[in-house]
Amino acid sequence: SSSWVGYEQASCKGEQFVFEKGEYPRWDSWTNSRRSDSITSLRPIKVVRAPRQPLPTRQTKDSQEHKIVLYENPSFTGKKIEIIDDDVPSFHAHGYQEKVSSVRVQSGTWVGYQYPGYRGYQYLFEKGDYKDSSDFGAQHPQIQSVRRIRDMQWHQRGAYHPTN
Repeated sequence: SSSWVGYEQASCKGEQFVFEKGEYPRWDSWTNSRRSDSITSLRPIKVVRAPRQPLPTRQTKDSQEHKIVLYENPSFTGKKIEIIDDDVPSFHAHGYQEKVSSVRVQSGTWVGYQYPGYRGYQYLFEKGDYKDSSDFGAQHPQIQSVRRIRDMQWHQRGAYHPTN
């Protein structure tokens, strides 16, 4: 149940691998990377629901809960692409061909990919600000596709609630 992010190194460091509900029988079913075939640490993906927000059902769309803005330069400057309520398999198809050096997630949880078609290194984006590509674990500021994480478990046991 729930969604998890795995890391190639201990203490949640290194390359990231996002796992949603399902089965992953071989390492190449959870990564497009040819660099790493092991996971050393895991953590649940943070699911923070707005107060009094109704629980999603199969019939309700979750699209109103997802908004991300990606910027060309660090500290939220330069050209930007704003994505609301949709997965984007190729930024090029939307006229955005710049690098991504900073990201602001206003709502929802997202996975960014190094290449179009949801391929290459994966970067998890939970709600918050990422002022520089190193904040989201990228060695190079290159993201060319993003998708929403939608298969969340909303019951109390399956959700991750941060503590202060």
